[in-house]
Amino acid sequence: LSLTLARAPATTTQLRVRPPNRMASRRVLVGLLALPVAALNTVSALTFDVAAAKNRPVSKVITLLKDMQKQLEKEAEEDEEIYDKMACWCETNDKEKTKSIADAEARIEDLTTKIEELTAASARLNTEIKNHEKEVAKNQEALDQATAIRQKQLAEFNAEEKDLLESISALKSAIVVLSKHHSALVQVPRAHAVAMAAMIQSQMRRHASLLQGVLSPSERRLVEAFAQAPQDYFDASPTFKQSYAPQSGEIFGILKQMKETFEANLAASQKEEMANQKAYEDLKAAKEEEIKAGQAQIDSKTKELAETDEKNAQAKVDVEDTKAS
Repeated sequence: LSLTLARAPATTTQLRVRPPNRMASRRVLVGLLALPVAALNTVSALTFDVAAAKNRPVSKVITLLKDMQKQLEKEAEEDEEIYDKMACWCETNDKEKTKSIADAEARIEDLTTKIEELTAASARLNTEIKNHEKEVAKNQEALDQATAIRQKQLAEFNAEEKDLLESISALKSAIVVLSKHHSALVQVPRAHAVAMAAMIQSQMRRHASLLQGVLSPSERRLVEAFAQAPQDYFDASPTFKQSYAPQSGEIFGILKQMKETFEANLAASQKEEMANQKAYEDLKAAKEEEIKAGQAQIDSKTKELAETDEKNAQAKVDVEDTKAS
């Protein structure tokens, strides 16, 4: 036994040890344990009988060493299996990590492109919304101006129509009085004659521009003379002075001419008013349609802008999350 143990170190110097790790150390230890076991077996074969040696203390040591050898060999195999699994896992994990990084970089690039597109779309939508708002405001202003003009036109027409209707009514009354005078050959009461003269003078002043070119200079002089002495034109028995004055029939003709002029002007004004009203209604309908369409565009693009900005913000968050992962 002592001889065998003395030879053991020389044998161990011939072993090739793998890089220091648990698995390699166990293999070395197994090799070292195998030497004394082999040595003891050799001594046992030279000195003792195998059957008799089983009950000796040395045999127990040999058995213990063999068990340790088996256990170490088993652990070495397990370590080898774990090592292979770890190597496979590292290789697989490295590939997955490399792929994950490549995917993340591609995603960041896509998100960056998306952010640029969404930012451009947001700027475009803001510009379009402002343009639509300007267009709507412009159409609304045009409609407001047209409405103001129309209201002014209507007010002027109503005033003119009322004035002409009153003038026509007064002239009709005067004509009726004169018609009775001519048909019945009766004297016109002084109060009626004075009122008629005042009315004619008033109408000529109020509608001077309208009567411009309608009454001749001689007719105007006749009206002026009638206004000065209306009763002289309607006395039952003409005086010497009246024989040289125009007859009441001329006044009658002037009144009819004035009435027809006023009626023609009223008809023209009413026709113009109808045309103005229709033009305004057409303009109003067109502007309201344009305003409605413009507002619809504003609403639609405002909603689209909100969605675009939300997507843009989310894309930026996704970029940061991808970088962090």
